[in-house]
Amino acid sequence: MESLQSHPRIELFLVLAAMSAAAISPNLFVVAQAGYAKLSILALTFLIPSLIAVALVLGIAMFLRLNGLRRQILTGILGGFLATAALEVIRETGYHLGGMPGDMPKLLGVLLLDRFALGPSWLSNLAGWGYHFWNGAAFGIIYSLTFSRTRWWAGLIYALVIALIFMSSPAVVAMGVGRFGVEFGPGFATTVLVAHMAYGAVLGWAASRYNVGTLNLWTRLRLVVKGELGVSSNQHA
Repeated sequence: MESLQSHPRIELFLVLAAMSAAAISPNLFVVAQAGYAKLSILALTFLIPSLIAVALVLGIAMFLRLNGLRRQILTGILGGFLATAALEVIRETGYHLGGMPGDMPKLLGVLLLDRFALGPSWLSNLAGWGYHFWNGAAFGIIYSLTFSRTRWWAGLIYALVIALIFMSSPAVVAMGVGRFGVEFGPGFATTVLVAHMAYGAVLGWAASRYNVGTLNLWTRLRLVVKGELGVSSNQHA
């Protein structure tokens, strides 16, 4: 098997494919809440194929022995799961203290299984929690592949950006709390921000701990550009 330096374009393509596939899942809820389509339909059309795509990229990375890429994807998934668990501790606490208008995973499950008129069931709750945790893993994959190994606080900044985008999105407006939850009270924004800070801290720690020796997106791009310039120079020599 040839080394990564012989095929930087292949690895860059796989990185971009994994990031694009991971980015689909978190945006489906926003698209559904904006009124473009039901989340149940979006899940069948886009979510399931995106899961297959991520699994396929991971499988190719393992087959080609691209160990850095494999490690980054797994770090993103596992780190994202752990980070989402930390987020949920804060979110659940905030919800029970009146800082949130509803239980987000249960709402996601109802929308996923199209049970809005029927209400939640154990199956919809399971689907909602699964989707919620996969969204955390998807953001983890994107972070891990973009930044590779970072200081833990870089994950904190990343998560705060996600929180601010979320609170200004149609998903929050559709909850009836207004942008940034201003119509619900300060508890909403406080809960969302603190929960995402917990998420970012754990994700940043996971990346700093397990992405040793891996390349960030900019380095991979630079390798490809240098390779292309080298080929061009040789052709004109």
